[in-house]
Amino acid sequence: MRKPIIFGNWKMNKTNAEAKAFFEGVDAHVTDKADFGVAVPFTTLGTCVDNSTKLHVAAQNMHFEANGAYTGEISAGMLNELGVKWVVLGHSERRQYFNETDKDINKKAAVAIENGMIPIVCVGETLYEFEADKTESVVRKQVSGCLSGLNADDVKNLVIAYEPVWAIGTGKSATVEIAQNTCALVRDEVRNLFGNDVAEAVRIQYGGSVKPNNIEEYMSQADIDGALIGGASLEVDSFKEIIDAIK
Repeated sequence: MRKPIIFGNWKMNKTNAEAKAFFEGVDAHVTDKADFGVAVPFTTLGTCVDNSTKLHVAAQNMHFEANGAYTGEISAGMLNELGVKWVVLGHSERRQYFNETDKDINKKAAVAIENGMIPIVCVGETLYEFEADKTESVVRKQVSGCLSGLNADDVKNLVIAYEPVWAIGTGKSATVEIAQNTCALVRDEVRNLFGNDVAEAVRIQYGGSVKPNNIEEYMSQADIDGALIGGASLEVDSFKEIIDAIK
């Protein structure tokens, strides 16, 4: 039985004061029915770790080098020093705006694992690819590329988030059928690469306009183990509603 995993993604939102207030409002409400967490801006990581007893804290990105001339980047060692054990990699906005590739994400995932962190590896197709019926080929290629060279035990313990680019920040959301079918093909690609035991163990999230009023329907699907949540994770009340929705 795979434990549900629900993470918010604050993106470029919240000051340290706002982050502290969020954790003060949410952390005590967290249950053990799922792994609950939030991916926060680099500037608030220390504040969030210091104010968390139950809620996991994730970075929103990480460089694959340990140090060097990479202005504006953050290393796994820097995150470890803060006590951050989760990191989101390959978010659609990183791919779209900063030209990150499957190869980049693969290198980051390997370094995260080497440093004892749990990567949440994001995959998903654009609106053009969706309308051209290329979802399966695109998503399978991304899964294969992002997980290349990793060993089976490592893949069992990481998380894959399917987030259709056309449903990120648009108010649109994939139908439950589309989300389930695509998460199922993500699991099938993991099965092709690493075998059935790994495929049955790896947790797969759906991300894309998930809200308190639709999360239960997504979570009822066989291959959807959790959600990566944007806007609905920014407010204390809506995130508490999401926590309450996990049975």
